[in-house]
Amino acid sequence: MMNARYTNRDIALGKLFAPRNMALPLGITSICSAHPLVIEAALLRAARDGSAILIEATCNQVNQEGGYTGMTPADFRRFVERCAAKVSFPAERIILGGDHLGPNPWRGLPAEEAMARAEAMIAAFVEAGFEKLHLDTSMGCAGEPAALDDERTAARAARLARIAEQAAARIGCKPPVYVIGTEVPPPGGATHALDGLEVTRPEAARQTVAVHETAFRAAGVEAALERVVAIVVQPGVEFGNANVLLYQPKKATGLIQVLDDFPGLLFEAHSTDYQPTAELSALVDGGFAILKVGPGLTFALREALYGLDAIRRVLKGPEETESLAAVLETAMLATPKHWSGHYAGSSAEQRLQRHFSYSDRIRYYWPDPAVSAAVDRLFADLPAVIPETLISQYLSRLYPEVLAGSVAPSPRDLCLAAIDCALLPYSQATMGQ
Repeated sequence: MMNARYTNRDIALGKLFAPRNMALPLGITSICSAHPLVIEAALLRAARDGSAILIEATCNQVNQEGGYTGMTPADFRRFVERCAAKVSFPAERIILGGDHLGPNPWRGLPAEEAMARAEAMIAAFVEAGFEKLHLDTSMGCAGEPAALDDERTAARAARLARIAEQAAARIGCKPPVYVIGTEVPPPGGATHALDGLEVTRPEAARQTVAVHETAFRAAGVEAALERVVAIVVQPGVEFGNANVLLYQPKKATGLIQVLDDFPGLLFEAHSTDYQPTAELSALVDGGFAILKVGPGLTFALREALYGLDAIRRVLKGPEETESLAAVLETAMLATPKHWSGHYAGSSAEQRLQRHFSYSDRIRYYWPDPAVSAAVDRLFADLPAVIPETLISQYLSRLYPEVLAGSVAPSPRDLCLAAIDCALLPYSQATMGQ
């Protein structure tokens, strides 16, 4: 069984990495963020590992209408390439992916209208050079059930695959690879406390593959089936606002055996944020070779920025400037749409979640002009060399590296190092370290 999984890995990752001619890792981390510091830290980590990097954008975050970042797929590509040029990372080692591509941003519209917009979106992703597309059409649109049955989901996924294949042929680019399956929370993550999760049943995973094969053939895109590299399933990992469910390999034994039936197919694991190295390594060993992470990286960045803000208050005095948390609180209360449907409880409980939830809805507010200006002021207010004793007090996770000289005690370098701390377990798991 182990050999079958590793054969699958070589076949599937070979398709994803082609034509980069790089030694294949055990797996790959999928970076799901549009924050420039997160992207920079991830590029620096990939450079240290000598690996390719997979960076993904969700349908809500980036689409032909701009998404919540204001970026189209072509804009996002240019943004990532600017980040790469800044740190001299080779553009040819960047793999761009689109996550949850389907009608989700327009699910309040009638199905045909929402799907027409999804078709325009997936064509825009292909035309911008995105190589890995997760087809997610599981959500109902206006007048439909919240979750669709497997057959209708697969038929709509095949419809989008046909558009993607046509777009690739039209512009003469390499056709994309695909990820199917949707047994995860919708884009944005879980919205409630988690007591446990049901691991995807083996028969459900087999059914997902079967209905997609039928739908792809019916849509006339049999060739695209050869480029389906992974299926999204639930291995039992997730995080809520206040807790993390760790991977328990024994619960996924039956699911893992499904891969023996499908040569060249891997599992893609969503919501792996906050999983320790041992659990991530166990996921990779079980065939979950694509590990998606996003909120965990901006959570680490927020921790670093709040720690730096505490250092500023020590150095300048608390009365000298408005705290970064206060600026963010104002922004979040002024525009609550990014968190109000995700945080419940008393006003005090909601305030705690706004700033410290694992789901990290605060990540939507870093581009806000007032918040961005506050971060710039924070960096300007701090010395270029922060006293080591204050790093020990307020950024203790980074203190050993600062003391050893491997991390410079400057505000920006400390932020990058904090993000890298969250990335390191993924590096160790996927690179077999």
